[in-house]
Amino acid sequence: MKQLKNEKEMVKKAIEEGMKYGENRGVVEFEATDSQAQKIEYIYRLLVHDNMIQPIPEDQVSQKAMKHKLAIWASKLK
Repeated sequence: MKQLKNEKEMVKKAIEEGMKYGENRGVVEFEATDSQAQKIEYIYRLLVHDNMIQPIPEDQVSQKAMKHKLAIWASKLK
């Protein structure tokens, strides 16, 4: 898994866009006390459920892998 050039920025963008997506869809309300790790996991699982990204094999799921998947997703958004 090769890291993207601007992966940190893309992860931030993915969290922002993923939160908007989940809230607009009416499936989640994020709280100020939710950690970044919780947001990343929820957004990742929501996007997999909605077939917007390919799932990572369950035995390989980690924070790093989920961040990478979300960064790729965010880089494709306009």
